[in-house]
Amino acid sequence: MDYVEQRMAQEAVRPGEGSDSLFTPLNLLLASLFLYTAYSFFKPAPAAVIPKEEPAIVFKTFTPRTLLPFNGENDAPVYLAVRGRVFDVSRGRNFYGPGGPYANFAGRDASRGLACGSFDEDMLTKDLDGPLDTLSDLDGEQLGALQGWEERFSDKYLVVGKLVPVSEAA
Repeated sequence: MDYVEQRMAQEAVRPGEGSDSLFTPLNLLLASLFLYTAYSFFKPAPAAVIPKEEPAIVFKTFTPRTLLPFNGENDAPVYLAVRGRVFDVSRGRNFYGPGGPYANFAGRDASRGLACGSFDEDMLTKDLDGPLDTLSDLDGEQLGALQGWEERFSDKYLVVGKLVPVSEAA
């Protein structure tokens, strides 16, 4: 045997080694990919989470006095009225609830304050047992601003009732 043949015999592939082996990097990669795919296909699906149904909201008639407790304090819902319609603004608790920038409108008729762009306490109805504010002294610009607010509330929040004076409450 010449030198080349001896060298080839020395470098001959031993059983379980080299290119004939099952454990090549490519085979390991393919086996891993196959196992991952099989696991992904057969793994149990997570249980479906059914969202809690929101409680049904009953359309109610409110007076200024009966609307007042819905100001968001003690985890109460947050309602406010605009032109006689009562909106549930609880989803906007950060704005309308306690500590929010519009908190003084919670549980109240916010019509005049929204129309005038004012958060002052004097914009709110003082006599809770008296007639509702007719807004008759507002000018066209203020009425337009109020309409914009009313449309915004209608698009974003549910109407849960109407605001009536005590004299019309049944």
